[in-house]
Amino acid sequence: MCSEYQTRRDLLKLASLLTAAGSAGLLSAFKAQAQPGPNDPVRIGYLPITDAAPLLIAHQRGLFEEAGIKAEQPRLFRSWAQLIEAFISGQVDVVHLLSPMTIWARYASEVAARVVAWNHINGSALTVAPNINTLADLGGQRVAVPFWYSIHNVVLQDLLRQSGLTGVINAGRNLQDNEVELVVMAPSDMLPALANRSIAGYIVAEPFNAAAEVMGVGKVLRFTGDVWRDHACCVVFMQERDLELRPQWSAAVVQAIVQAQHWINDNRQQTAEILARESGYRYTPHQQPVLTRTLVNDPQTTDTYLASGAIRHPAWHQERIGFAPYPYPSYTEMLVEKLKHTTVQGDTAFLQSLDPAFVAQDLVDDRFVKAAIESLGGMAAFNQPEGYARTEVVS
Repeated sequence: MCSEYQTRRDLLKLASLLTAAGSAGLLSAFKAQAQPGPNDPVRIGYLPITDAAPLLIAHQRGLFEEAGIKAEQPRLFRSWAQLIEAFISGQVDVVHLLSPMTIWARYASEVAARVVAWNHINGSALTVAPNINTLADLGGQRVAVPFWYSIHNVVLQDLLRQSGLTGVINAGRNLQDNEVELVVMAPSDMLPALANRSIAGYIVAEPFNAAAEVMGVGKVLRFTGDVWRDHACCVVFMQERDLELRPQWSAAVVQAIVQAQHWINDNRQQTAEILARESGYRYTPHQQPVLTRTLVNDPQTTDTYLASGAIRHPAWHQERIGFAPYPYPSYTEMLVEKLKHTTVQGDTAFLQSLDPAFVAQDLVDDRFVKAAIESLGGMAAFNQPEGYARTEVVS
């Protein structure tokens, strides 16, 4: 009951913050602060999920210092509401944020911040109870998402529609066989909810899908990256003021994060060890076997996913979670289009007026990430085709 109350309170708080009226006080306080200095240390905010890995590895390996700036100990937050509040008010400078949430923040809440890089690609899955074998089996059931403005909600509703199902919110009645009730739930609450069968499944970032497998309470039905190839989940969000007033400092921040992604790709087992609670760094509360299952490819496990249908596109050759920092405009454009047709709670009027091409240019500042990528040898360093354009592939 306590965790359910906390989740509802956080959701209400977040809904309030991400409106122009709700964020006004925080934005005013932020603007009243002294101008940041070029030698100020970077202050990182994060949630304890593998999405945050580049921020944490950049800190642990001293990559910010290597790029010429200092970094404070990353600050762990327990909810998206706490994280975005700290960012809007200027308590932290750099955060990883759900990619659709950045659209909500900039255009519904008028937060002067921009996406400067992707923090990772893929890294999420639809995990279900052991008795669920197909999407059709979710008819008349409840499925949890981490937030309405998330790639998880977008992909899930696409999958449901393909199976002749409809996602509904606040049903308050017996569900029809073709309906799936969607509920927002904190990731830490999803595992126990699946275990006690109060939900039939959840779609969320790692390592909560791996944790369900390790604990034996659930199985992966589909990986989101097998639905939308190499999609972004969390992105790096920075204050526009920093990008304009201290560009060298901002470039150093992005350089460190991009270098961290490059290092992670070549050192996955070590990354799992660093992020694990056993390591002593206290970055996350997750056990090393769970993080290893998320970060390190196991051919035998992959064969199991191919047999079950959790992976249907082996030719894509994807890692369970990947690290490629460039924010493709085509992704942002498609995301805006899909959000317009995704059921969410609250006022979506701001979405309907958004032009996808405009958002792709206005939301993203790719100056620094391009320079960082080129310093490491170009897109090939991240196993990506050369060039900064692609065609989105959605199955």
